[in-house]
Amino acid sequence: MIKSLTLLGSTGSIGTQTLAVCEAFDISVRGLVAGSDVAGLFAQIKKFKPMAAALDDVGAAAELAQRVKAAGIKTEILSGRAGICDLARDTDAEMVMCAMVGMAGLAPTVAALEGDHEIALANKETLVAGGDYVMALAEQKGRLIRPVDSEHSAIWQCLATGGESRLERIWLTASGGPFRGYQRDDLVAVDVTATLNHPTWSMGPKITVDSATLMNKGLELIEACHLFSVDEEKVKIIIHPQSIIHSMVEWVDGSVVAQIGAPDMALPIQLALTW
Repeated sequence: MIKSLTLLGSTGSIGTQTLAVCEAFDISVRGLVAGSDVAGLFAQIKKFKPMAAALDDVGAAAELAQRVKAAGIKTEILSGRAGICDLARDTDAEMVMCAMVGMAGLAPTVAALEGDHEIALANKETLVAGGDYVMALAEQKGRLIRPVDSEHSAIWQCLATGGESRLERIWLTASGGPFRGYQRDDLVAVDVTATLNHPTWSMGPKITVDSATLMNKGLELIEACHLFSVDEEKVKIIIHPQSIIHSMVEWVDGSVVAQIGAPDMALPIQLALTW
């Protein structure tokens, strides 16, 4: 189990749940990164006293720096994309958790690998956009990328029970989202509230929308191919509305191993930090 963590995307859904896991396991938080949420990040700085913190929004970072100084807190405040990458690269934490939203997570994840850190990855766009480069860099550095997506965490656990040479296929489960069973005509009338009302998972708005459109599952297929070095023909998607089976692997002898648990993101987060 790690003893220290730097968290990129600390004020979002995955970020706040990760901090709860850090508290439960007495993991030192060495760095925090957010987009523009001054109040949210300041509250986290007061609580966890990291060595450094950064905001992508330069103006917001200046305001945060003033608040931190006025409170007499020693946390160094960095700003902008360059500041975030510097923090990810130079942190003294054992592991960097990348939970930033979208393409914003790619450069800091690369920086963290360049800094020779273990990676917990909750940002699938990093591998969708730069999977070949990121995985090659991780191999070069001898660093493991620990998946935090519930499905990929499940696959990771299932593969640990056998051997990749025996792998026939990966079964990637999907809840179907809030519009499972809708006909084309039904979708004309859906609104934002309905789209964000996921039936089983509590997630941030972007991934919830992507889940409703099933775009998220396409991204997860690409992510799985990079993480587990398999061709897309080896990955099959199956609808499982209950979200209890998080994914499965099938071996060449026809046997199947499944990872089963409650739909709670704290579980794959905890596994990534304690494996």
